[in-house]
Amino acid sequence: MKTILRGAAVAAISFAFVGEALATEWNVSLWGKRRAFTEHVEKLAELVSEKTGGEFTMNISYGGLSKNKENLDGISIGAFEMAQFCAGYHPDKNRLITVLELPFLGVENLDQEVAVSHAVYGHPAVADEMAQWNAKLLMTSPMPQYNIVGTGEPRETLADFEGMRVRATGGLGRAFEAVGAVPTSVTATEAYQAMESGVVDTVAFAQHAHLSFGTINQATWWTANLNPGTVNCPVVVNIDAYEGLSDEHRAALDASVDEAIAHYLSNYGELLKKWDGILEEKGVTKVMISDSELDAFRAKAADPSREAWIADMEAQGLPGQELFDLVQSTLAEKKAMSN
Repeated sequence: MKTILRGAAVAAISFAFVGEALATEWNVSLWGKRRAFTEHVEKLAELVSEKTGGEFTMNISYGGLSKNKENLDGISIGAFEMAQFCAGYHPDKNRLITVLELPFLGVENLDQEVAVSHAVYGHPAVADEMAQWNAKLLMTSPMPQYNIVGTGEPRETLADFEGMRVRATGGLGRAFEAVGAVPTSVTATEAYQAMESGVVDTVAFAQHAHLSFGTINQATWWTANLNPGTVNCPVVVNIDAYEGLSDEHRAALDASVDEAIAHYLSNYGELLKKWDGILEEKGVTKVMISDSELDAFRAKAADPSREAWIADMEAQGLPGQELFDLVQSTLAEKKAMSN
């Protein structure tokens, strides 16, 4: 029996009564292919099914339900129940979580990235903004600091970045623009072709994406320590679908988030251990940017970007300063706990 929840067109949820059991089936919209970036979603589906005895299942689609830049729109109209998206794809729709894409925030590892992301996701103003799209933030997709790959002569100084065409979205794109580069926000799935055709000279990604989308196969060099920031890519659920779950199924979903994240972190950690060997195997040179050039990059990109972002949010009546402070205080607490 198909049921439309609270007037929303969430037709992909099907309910079937077997005795007292309520079967729930959700569609999940991802993109690309299964990779480190999606392992927490895969694990979540596995855990939820286990905890509910197979009564709550998720059909995970890699591009078959929506384009990646349209996943939030799909959630808003109930075309599917769960999706992943990246804030930089449509910053006007998710203004507040873009605080997590500001350059040089000081995040040092994936555990810290999870902490600051979930702190921001839990802020009432952030929840309210996402509710405008009928979306509830469920969990982050933590990624390490981005670095760039390119061909030809390595780019080792800020002067080398002048005029460099780089695939970089959101705050990262603005950071590169601040030092004279020319950012373009082609999607992850378009990055290889953009690099191959010469639309971009370089591509900024986390390690898994350079592997998954093939950009590492064209690269001759990689900036090992540029670390300008990362992108934030939440997993969201349709609010009507979430609230329409039985208490048991909702509890199973909520209780599986931390386990799914832990699996993601473990899996990504193994990839990072192998990264240097992958570079050597593919003949990619590691470029180490000097401390003086990194300091100059931060001076040009970090403070101006932060102040501009805060001013922009506050001008729209949004708590920009409060959210930036939340990121910093959460980060400080997390670092103190690990010392």
